[in-house]
Amino acid sequence: MNTYFLLATRNMIFTVKQVFVESQALQIALHLEETLDALTTDEEERIMAVMAQLDITGFTHVAIADAEGTALYDPAGSFSHEGFPAGRMERVLDGYVVFIAQFTDGAFSSSAFTPVMIRGAAVGAVYVHDEDTAQGELLIEMQNTLRNISAMVAIFSVVAIALIIWSVLRRVTSVINAIKSVREGQYSYHIKMSGSDELALLGDEFNSLTNRLRETDEIRRRFVADASHELKTPLASIRLLSDSILQNEDIERETVMEFISDIGMEAERLARITGKLMTLTRIDSHIPDDFKRVDMRDGVLAALRMLGPLAESRGLTLNSELGEGCFVLATDDAIHQVTFNLIENSIKYNNPDGSVFVRLRVEEMSVVLTVDDRGVGVPNEDLPYIFDRFYRVDKARSRDAGGSGLGLSIVRDTVHELKGKVTAAKRVGGGMRFQVRFALYAGKQTT
Repeated sequence: MNTYFLLATRNMIFTVKQVFVESQALQIALHLEETLDALTTDEEERIMAVMAQLDITGFTHVAIADAEGTALYDPAGSFSHEGFPAGRMERVLDGYVVFIAQFTDGAFSSSAFTPVMIRGAAVGAVYVHDEDTAQGELLIEMQNTLRNISAMVAIFSVVAIALIIWSVLRRVTSVINAIKSVREGQYSYHIKMSGSDELALLGDEFNSLTNRLRETDEIRRRFVADASHELKTPLASIRLLSDSILQNEDIERETVMEFISDIGMEAERLARITGKLMTLTRIDSHIPDDFKRVDMRDGVLAALRMLGPLAESRGLTLNSELGEGCFVLATDDAIHQVTFNLIENSIKYNNPDGSVFVRLRVEEMSVVLTVDDRGVGVPNEDLPYIFDRFYRVDKARSRDAGGSGLGLSIVRDTVHELKGKVTAAKRVGGGMRFQVRFALYAGKQTT
């Protein structure tokens, strides 16, 4: 930019100088044409008279030559011996004005050669030369000033870029250190990064990620502890019962059969827990299923048939109201997991002689499954956690009912896998209401 500005200024000065010296040379040539009949050595005195009448004090050098290039008027003596340059005289005698300009040694040098026309023929040339050091010094001063400004801008730019790079590298280094800390297991590590640029947004996302990792790690630790505890209880019972049989040689047969029956019950409980853990593992692994059109009414009827004896043994009444055309995009196993676990949960955690009401219907392009019970309900402070794995409102009562604390977790994860929604709320008058909502599938039956 500085170079362009200086070149533009220099060219502008050259243009002004060209107009000036060419106009002055033309004016001298016109006076000579009006006064002289020829331009020869015999006319030197008349040429001197004409030049005396003109104001030429503002020029550095003025000279007049004939057609041969011989100087007829040359006060400075520049062309007395050598004469006018032959190449330029040829151009001038052809009727052209020749302008020469250059900027050297801090001065503008401008020269113009103009033809002298007498009776339509070029008979000589007028040379006007101007040497301007004032504007040359001004241009040099501007050049020095711009150079200094450019140097200052360059230094400032380098310092600014260095500071920016240092700031960016420092923030990037903090992100790298944070990643190393998290990689070593420090999930509570947070980045403190101010601003609203992309790195600040990256820091916020990193902090969100570490929070999620910390929560996931806590859930994993709690899950492992709860799973270990749940598996340890039936294993401990099986070992205690088997040791009792082996260590007592005189144990009665009836007692042995009772212990073996208890061992079988604990083994069944262990199988139920491991089966539900495998189901949760499959859901967490996002193993793809072949979804198809499934009638939820068939799944609910199957669950009611399977759980009918359990409800009868507890003195509960099972009621249902099942609509037609409740098709969803799912798998038979997924629908079974949802319906079976919800109804089983309402049966197990119900009051004696209570009831469970199951409703299935289509509402505004959605299939809605509602399971109501008149059981003990769930305290308000426990409602947000009832779908967590191994979470129990009353642990002692849950074990008595045969619950593993995994049924509702399977329901939630399965419903989310099917892009549905499940909610739990307390019913007015006691008990709980679980509701599952899926999108109605209107596609054709697939096999």
